[in-house]
Amino acid sequence: MQNKGALKFLAIMLAIACAFQLSFSFVTHSVRSDAAEAAGGNSAVEQAYLDSMKSQVVYNLGLVKYTYAECQEKEINLGLDLQGGMNITLEIAVEDVLKALSNNSTDPAFVQAMAEAKKAMNNSTDDFITLFANAYRSVAPDGRLAAIFGTYELRSKITPESTNDQVIKVLRESCDAAISNSFNVLSTRIDRFGVIQPNIQRIGNTGRIMVELPGIKDPERVRKLLQGTASLEFWTTYTAKELFPMMMQANEEVSALLAAADSTATTAAADTAKAAPDSTDILAALGAARDGSAPKGAEAGKVTSLFSVFQPMQDGGVIGMAQSYDTAKVNTYLNMPQVRSLFPRDVRFMWGIKGIKGSPTVYELYAIKGSNDGRPALDGSVITDAVGQHAQTGSSAEVSMSMNATGAKIWARLTADNVGRYIAVVLDGYVYSCPIVNGEITGGHSQISGDFTIAEAKDLANILQAGRLPAPAQIVQEAVVGPSLGQESIDAGMTSFVLAFLLVLVYMLFFYNTAGFVANIALLANLFFLFGVLVSFGAVLTLPGIAGIVLTMGMAVDANVIIYERVKEEIHSGKGLNLSIADGFKNAYSAIIDGQATTLITGIVLFIFGTGPVQGFATTLIIGIITSLFCAIFITRLIFVAMLDKGRNIRFWNRITEYFMANTHVNFLKLRKVSYTVSGLVMLVMVVSLAVRGLSYGVDFSGGRAYVVRFDRMVTANEVRDALDKVFSEGLEVKQYGNKDQMQMRIVTQYRYEDDGDGVTNEINEMMYRALAPLYEQKISIDDFTTTVSNPYGIISAEKVGPSIAHDIKVNSLIAVVFSLMAIGIYIALRFKNWQYGMGGVISLFHDALLTIGIFSLLYGLLPFNLTVDQSFIAAILTIIGYSINDKVVIFDRIRENMHLFPRRSRKENINHAINSTLARTINTSGSTFVVLLAIFIFGGEVIRGFVFALMFGVAIGTYSSMFIATPVAYDLLTRKDRKTGKAIAE
Repeated sequence: MQNKGALKFLAIMLAIACAFQLSFSFVTHSVRSDAAEAAGGNSAVEQAYLDSMKSQVVYNLGLVKYTYAECQEKEINLGLDLQGGMNITLEIAVEDVLKALSNNSTDPAFVQAMAEAKKAMNNSTDDFITLFANAYRSVAPDGRLAAIFGTYELRSKITPESTNDQVIKVLRESCDAAISNSFNVLSTRIDRFGVIQPNIQRIGNTGRIMVELPGIKDPERVRKLLQGTASLEFWTTYTAKELFPMMMQANEEVSALLAAADSTATTAAADTAKAAPDSTDILAALGAARDGSAPKGAEAGKVTSLFSVFQPMQDGGVIGMAQSYDTAKVNTYLNMPQVRSLFPRDVRFMWGIKGIKGSPTVYELYAIKGSNDGRPALDGSVITDAVGQHAQTGSSAEVSMSMNATGAKIWARLTADNVGRYIAVVLDGYVYSCPIVNGEITGGHSQISGDFTIAEAKDLANILQAGRLPAPAQIVQEAVVGPSLGQESIDAGMTSFVLAFLLVLVYMLFFYNTAGFVANIALLANLFFLFGVLVSFGAVLTLPGIAGIVLTMGMAVDANVIIYERVKEEIHSGKGLNLSIADGFKNAYSAIIDGQATTLITGIVLFIFGTGPVQGFATTLIIGIITSLFCAIFITRLIFVAMLDKGRNIRFWNRITEYFMANTHVNFLKLRKVSYTVSGLVMLVMVVSLAVRGLSYGVDFSGGRAYVVRFDRMVTANEVRDALDKVFSEGLEVKQYGNKDQMQMRIVTQYRYEDDGDGVTNEINEMMYRALAPLYEQKISIDDFTTTVSNPYGIISAEKVGPSIAHDIKVNSLIAVVFSLMAIGIYIALRFKNWQYGMGGVISLFHDALLTIGIFSLLYGLLPFNLTVDQSFIAAILTIIGYSINDKVVIFDRIRENMHLFPRRSRKENINHAINSTLARTINTSGSTFVVLLAIFIFGGEVIRGFVFALMFGVAIGTYSSMFIATPVAYDLLTRKDRKTGKAIAE
């Protein structure tokens, strides 16, 4: 074997890299275990412990050290379906931005075009500005947008001579700035929410933002937080010098309160609690630190004063600093009635938006000087432009800001009155910048300087520029998974994973003897590499992702099966073991690579067009294909070489499996007319079912709201439906979810699903609670019903999809399927240098896809599990396409080989021989994959049962079509070509 040393080195380095990536998960698990042990069941103390550890080094590798926060970022990232939480898609209200840019124009053409654009959003994949431009062009062919948007604020960008296209370009830039600002604001809000491993990303140029918040227990709080309009404000501040004496007094007061609270005198403690009720809450939250049980690595000692968690400053605009995990304690101390009375009545304490340079966990505190009416000196509505740029002098960056006439006058007065003092730029209650005023600024043009990088300056400029635009984010898609369902998913996923993996190991060991043991070692290595690469890429592990891993394990044996069957053929032909193994690997390469390449195409298409769990499935599938190839081709070969070098015998069969499917002589091509007839009739039945019964669309495709509700007693779907009929009049559907003893119902309704207004989801939850509460044996509160944090009953998962999102998902799904079929057909046609093979493959894949879709139409409502058509179903269709074509490519590859080795044989003989000679591989691979899927189907949980059923059916039908559809169609097309060219045809 050539390059054996290089391959060993590569395998060792890959193993070390994967072990390193996975080690962070073990470290964070250890820290969380310590926190749980120290807390003794007190969740507040446990969280305080973990917060205190964020900046502490918990993983020391000598040259490199990692804090707990850094380890958290590198650990295995579990999806919402495995730990509970929320997945939200927000859409920026571009409509409101355009209205603001037009100064709320009442021009009839403008108003009509806006209305038509909003209506068109539900059935179009174009963005709102494109739809508005098209609508305005239709409503007012000779109209000029410059007359509508040529406002004072946009005078530098839009002139009376500006064309409509130029105006649209400016509007697009302004809206993009608003979306960027909203993205930054949302990112900041989420960071402050304290969620571990949140995920927020913009979705292309759609104006949508996807947010994943694992572990969230209060969905309504999240909705309010994310949908609020950002408030940009300018405030004057107190200086540290002015407040330092008061801080000293505050420190003494806090020390006295804490000492009193620590006193053993019950009467004194009670009096303190009455005088300062907040102090008892503080001590509960600080339990671990105050009692001297601070976490390992954190500073030991009790919190005895304000200054033990807060470092005061004596000069400048910053009045003090604290560690991130201490900011909540400082807030509580400063808001105690006794302490608050020491400061001016109008002072408001606000933290900086991020940590200081060089110490990212240290935050600065500012003292905002309030006003009599509670309003800021200036707000973001006066900003007309802002640009982040490199400073005129020095290496830092600055922000150039312009204001309108009203703002310029106020700004001039404000800066004149505060020369030598500080003005804070505040957004959402956090200070983004607090520059010193060097002199009066007239004309409305000024620069904000500071220790900015150019990226930070541009972010601040975006905030200033878009701060005047009312661009609230509306929730257009939402999924909530309760923590109890998340834990059930983990249990079900792990059960199915372990069982399926063991089945594959036993199957290979039984069928291929010693070689099967080697394949199992490669399979274990594959699993190790797969998880290591997943973690290194920061991929999210979801329940469909676990299914993808298990399916990858089932498919991973395919490469080994192809190799082993070729080795068996070489041995039976009389070659020695060494040569048989070498030739077996060599002859199997093309079939393996072609088969995996086509599956990889579908994985990539899934990743590009899928979202959320579908992307998680695609990610594991793609990585699994690559690691499977490496392990099957290289790791297995290295082990064989080592065994042969030591003179060990390697057996590839036992007495039962030695000649399994080795001597079949089925005339598959002779049966093609029968198979065509049978498939045609079945396809006709499926088409009729699709026309008559249709499909049961999930909310992904139809839009609406879907809930899974758990009851505390046995209920029937009719009971639940009768109760909900009184409140939901639109598109109500109730089905049993899971086994009856799980007492769960899936409820789908389209009631007000188009309404993105604030509070609608909460209102619908209340309506559902009032309708379903009488069905519970034990009284249940609305909080318990909607969150399931402290009890397992109520709404354990919820999903909402708006009409525009549903339309986009349907379009993207159709594109994904068509694109996948075309890409695979082109690949096969090029690889086998005959379009007939590509056409045979595509026709058979269309056959497989249609039958799978048809079976969902034929059987939905008849089987005891969910057969809805949603994104996961499309993922299943594409996976079936990838798996099915893999099987067909192996046969095509053997046909190509036979045509080269046996040119004197007729095409029919070579094709029949190819199908028969690969039959053992076909049955073994399909059988092992089907067994794996069966384990997932039985033990994987209700969430993915329909998804796995589609895969099981697809594997079975794909195996059939490889032998009876794809190859015969390619044969008929090639024969037809021969007839046209006048070649002799031997039947």
